[in-house]
Amino acid sequence: MIGNLALPDKTTSVKKARTTAPPTAANQPLARRILARTRTPAFTRYLAGLLVELCRINTTPNPDVRVMRAAEDRCFDILERELGALDFAAARTERRAINPAIQKHPHYSLLHFTKTPGRPQGLTPEETYAGRGNLLYYVSGANTARQGQSVALNAHVDVVAPYFPPRVKGKVVHGRGACDDKGPVVSIVAALKVLAEVMREAGLRLNRNLVAMFVIEEETGGNGSLSLALDRSLKQHYDTVLVSECTGLNIYPANRGAVWYRAELNRVKGASLFEMFAFVNEEMEKEGAAIRAESRHALFPQRPVQTCHGIIGPFGEHPSRICGQVGFTIQFARKPDAKTGQLLHDCLAAGLAGYLGLYGDKTKVTDPATGQPMVAHHFDVRRHGHGFKVTVHGATGHMGAIRERDGAITKTAHLVRSLVLSRRRIEAVAGGAMNLDLAGKPRGDTLILEGGQGFIPTHDITEVMQRMREAAQRGAEGYLRRLGRSEPGHKVVKVAYEKLHNVAFDGDPDSPAMRHAILAARTCGIWRDEPVLGWTVSCDARLFATEYPGMPVLTFGPGQLAFAHSDQEQISIEEIRAATEFLALFLLQQTGTASIG
Repeated sequence: MIGNLALPDKTTSVKKARTTAPPTAANQPLARRILARTRTPAFTRYLAGLLVELCRINTTPNPDVRVMRAAEDRCFDILERELGALDFAAARTERRAINPAIQKHPHYSLLHFTKTPGRPQGLTPEETYAGRGNLLYYVSGANTARQGQSVALNAHVDVVAPYFPPRVKGKVVHGRGACDDKGPVVSIVAALKVLAEVMREAGLRLNRNLVAMFVIEEETGGNGSLSLALDRSLKQHYDTVLVSECTGLNIYPANRGAVWYRAELNRVKGASLFEMFAFVNEEMEKEGAAIRAESRHALFPQRPVQTCHGIIGPFGEHPSRICGQVGFTIQFARKPDAKTGQLLHDCLAAGLAGYLGLYGDKTKVTDPATGQPMVAHHFDVRRHGHGFKVTVHGATGHMGAIRERDGAITKTAHLVRSLVLSRRRIEAVAGGAMNLDLAGKPRGDTLILEGGQGFIPTHDITEVMQRMREAAQRGAEGYLRRLGRSEPGHKVVKVAYEKLHNVAFDGDPDSPAMRHAILAARTCGIWRDEPVLGWTVSCDARLFATEYPGMPVLTFGPGQLAFAHSDQEQISIEEIRAATEFLALFLLQQTGTASIG
């Protein structure tokens, strides 16, 4: 139980906020005090120092949950130190255990990261979550005025692999998790710090309750937030949720959805699994494009329907992290001559041209993180045995940024299909059979592909899963028919969605919470007079939005999506500062504690 916190008045309404001209510092003392505290060198150092301290802790998924628990505990120790120093009345922290009963919920994500050779089925929820939980920070509202709503703030402490440690260059922090999602974590803590100080000076207390949620396992599917969303005793303490993610300081009342697929390609006599992959990839890309074409929605005019292939065999780290490199081999019975080599080069170039025609040439695009071309060159070819090894290059990043980045797996599929389609000519010139295979792949009877498919509220998640499954099977059938085989695709390709499966949701773009958020953004200078849209990414916000239909659920935070999950992950301290100001002002307005407009 939560204890003696005052509960929000469920019968009250929220006053509409003015969203015209921003207030001046002269007539808004609380806003002025907040901005004065955040815009100092000392505060900049505080933000950078806390973020670096959190990013030094490797919170990537680990099959040894003891390692994860220790890393999470270290993060929570730091956050408890910071939160415990705040001067809020009736405030406390709690480490709330993950409820294993979440495994019965349809939004539960299976625990694939716990699988090991010794435990091929993975750990049970009871084993995985023993001694683990989320960190909560409660501030009890005074409830002295009828306006306002209680607010929950949510951010996650886990990050994707591979981990790399933090470093500071100027006012930018580089490192795994800096952008997604420890920078947003810092913005919440810093906002509470500033808010506590200015409210103490003004003799104010929050009018409604505040619950800050620092959660685990967002990147592996959202089980940390799911446990909290299903907690009815906790729900008594909030009426609005703001999930802090790397939205580039934009405010969103809706999220696109996403599912992570796992496709198992099974060997057929006389067929190549690697070649089959290239045709499976093609059909999945086409189906993703069809879903995108059908996706007309007022909050998602840009149609953020991405198809991302994150893992193939030993290449890639995460279903929703764009794969940056794939290697494959081209082998013959004897060493190929120059004429064969030239023909292979021409076929690879033709495959690349097809890819570039669809996805663009990222060697001609400057990477904002490095100032260099996003991809230095598309592939390398070198002699290898009786043939060649081809290394295909891409640009890593979050699947939501796939159109700005470069997917090595799909690029590889284009190259391989070009070789397969010209096989007869290549083998005639080479004087023998051509064998294509994934580099570094141990011999076996299966090839595993993993990735994600985005969608918006125009499509139901079950429809998306079925269509992508059928596309993969259709691709396998098409390849097998080229070989004269008759096996049905569903016998050869098994597609499962046992990891993340996030539904899409669309909230009210003109809710009182959204109007208050716009007012806060105007006040701190980050609002742009643009239409309110949905976020082109999926996150834990959907767990609260679907569990409590009609409740305002917003997504906002510092950090650029293009840097999330990438090898150049980074965040500007100025963005964290701006997010800090926004959150402090939003909390004042949304809880009815003080008007900022």
